Amino acid sequence: MRVLILGIGNVLWADEGFGPRCVEALAESHSMPDNVRLLDGGTQGLYLLPFLEEAEAMVVFDAIDYGLPPGTLRLIEGDEVPAFMGAKKMSLHQTGFQDVVATAKLLDRCPPRMVLIGCQPVELEDFGGGLRPETAARIPEAIAMALAVLARWGITVTPGRTATDDLADASIRRAAYETGRPSEAEACRIGDARFFPTSVEPA
Repeated sequence: MRVLILGIGNVLWADEGFGPRCVEALAESHSMPDNVRLLDGGTQGLYLLPFLEEAEAMVVFDAIDYGLPPGTLRLIEGDEVPAFMGAKKMSLHQTGFQDVVATAKLLDRCPPRMVLIGCQPVELEDFGGGLRPETAARIPEAIAMALAVLARWGITVTPGRTATDDLADASIRRAAYETGRPSEAEACRIGDARFFPTSVEPA
């Protein structure tokens, strides 16, 4: 069975990067068999369609607004996956991925088995920001949930590393990106401070 493990989201917008960071951590900690593909899908939308078409099962990591306490993980399966992602969209990438799944279904090429592992974000409105500690702390548990799904599907995964060219460039992997980020004093988080002042001086 050909399996796609997909992380979607924007690593440049704080907890929006939860999905890609999960796939990245999975590649660094486990060795996948040849029939399992790890992919950082970013915000590519319909460009992801060929990857879904060739898969027979799919696990998706994403940041999802469930309306639950920040950092809460949920696992959704089957036909509920696209419906759940569209219930309360946080960004355009979720609309794009819904279109991917809908198109794959229309072509009768959607993976018969789909699982969504989503995390309630803590913060999104931090442009250029990294994962918040509460969200980052959920990555090991999210990976454990994915490994349990793979085991249920009869797929054996071993500790190690997975060499793949389907992840983000090394310059924006989590460690490099978050440790190399300028401070808030050096890089305004809400735009150019000359045009978007955070306070107004009294006249």
